[in-house]
Amino acid sequence: MSENDHVAQVRDEWGDLKPSFIVDLLTALDAQDLKTVRAMTRELHAADMADVLQAIEQYRRVELISVLGKNFDVEALAELDEGTRDAILDDLPADVIASAIKKLDTDDALYLIEDMERHEQVEILSKVPKEDRAALSRGLDFPENTAGRLMQTEYVAVPYSWNVGKALEHVRTAKEIPESFVEIYAIDDSGRLEGAVPLSRLLRGHRDKRILDIMDKKQTVFSVTDPQEDVAYKFEQYNLVSAAVTDSTGCLVGMLMVDDILDVIQEEADVAIKRLGGVGSEEEIEGSVVQTTRLRFAWLFVNLLTAVLASWVISWFDATIQQMVAIAVLMPIVASMGGNAGTQTMTVAVRALATRELGPVNAVRVVFRECAVGLINGLLFAIIIGLFVWWWFGFGGLGLVIGIAMIINLVAAALAGILLPLALDYFDTDPAVSAAVFLTTVTDVVGFFSFLGLATLFLKLGLLKT
Repeated sequence: MSENDHVAQVRDEWGDLKPSFIVDLLTALDAQDLKTVRAMTRELHAADMADVLQAIEQYRRVELISVLGKNFDVEALAELDEGTRDAILDDLPADVIASAIKKLDTDDALYLIEDMERHEQVEILSKVPKEDRAALSRGLDFPENTAGRLMQTEYVAVPYSWNVGKALEHVRTAKEIPESFVEIYAIDDSGRLEGAVPLSRLLRGHRDKRILDIMDKKQTVFSVTDPQEDVAYKFEQYNLVSAAVTDSTGCLVGMLMVDDILDVIQEEADVAIKRLGGVGSEEEIEGSVVQTTRLRFAWLFVNLLTAVLASWVISWFDATIQQMVAIAVLMPIVASMGGNAGTQTMTVAVRALATRELGPVNAVRVVFRECAVGLINGLLFAIIIGLFVWWWFGFGGLGLVIGIAMIINLVAAALAGILLPLALDYFDTDPAVSAAVFLTTVTDVVGFFSFLGLATLFLKLGLLKT
């Protein structure tokens, strides 16, 4: 059976796990039909196995892993989200975790144990070979979310004085090399990185050619302390497939591969989306009710305070609202349109800041562009809503009031949507975390104040009839 045929048995046409597959697997598990369980999971890719584990209840996860035993692909543990990973590891014996770590690259092994308590890490590391223990201990010493945590310490390095033939022989016979790599690194006698040779160039090179003569001296190199978002940006910006990692002395200590960086890019996007929605970046779909409630409460409380502020602004014009009920009916339209327009601008701005497409060089131009967009949309929607209100209530003056308020609020929304993220980013505050709350406050307050203030003015001038 081809890989595509097997995937078709597990996933539907949209790429989702088939409920029937999960049901059949659990049925076989309940019946202790181990032969069927192993047959159903034997050809699963590690990522697919991780999705299966995340789709079933916690007690079934440990049961499935135990039943599969040596047939369980431990790489699936490295594919799990943090919440599911921690829940599973909490129920697995230290010997089982240590056995899994022995089979994984250092970066994947670090992912499994990085969030454990220190005494748990020590217990597990004591059960792995000395060489692996040293590499993992060194990795745990690096700050979280840095290149040092992402890198794998398995790589191919040869002295730059070697020739191609000797380097190829080393690649063929060396025991401690990664399963997959796309380049070898050239080092000096002290282990300092001097260059890199793509594997394709090495294979095509004349055996007597020196590594020094065919290596790339200019390359993108990362330090162990480089933040993971900077690493991800450079991998994306320069279309990197792999890159070397050095310590503070310039010595080669690890290698980064694009598959690990793709996880970082997805993680950064996930965090940004959650923060834009006022959700904690640690929240997982498998999180407990108490944990999820705690993570969401803080921003909901801030939203409550901003809603109270907007209501306070409305209270200034209670006499105006009492004179004309139609004003109360139309109030939410202005605030809602401003909020949606501001969210559009803010989403684009936050994303552009994250990808470094927006900065001091083009900030002024982008601000003017967003203001122009806000003004044009304001004029268009002012005409639409003005005519609609005139038809609905028969008051041309009221249509004019809401039209002017619409223009004001959409321009304000555009300004807030672009300036708030820029300001927060300038003060080293993540704009994805705070901008949404401030934006809602601006559009609500400006929307209500402009609409009710203009209505009050028009009533005093006799341009509106009660």
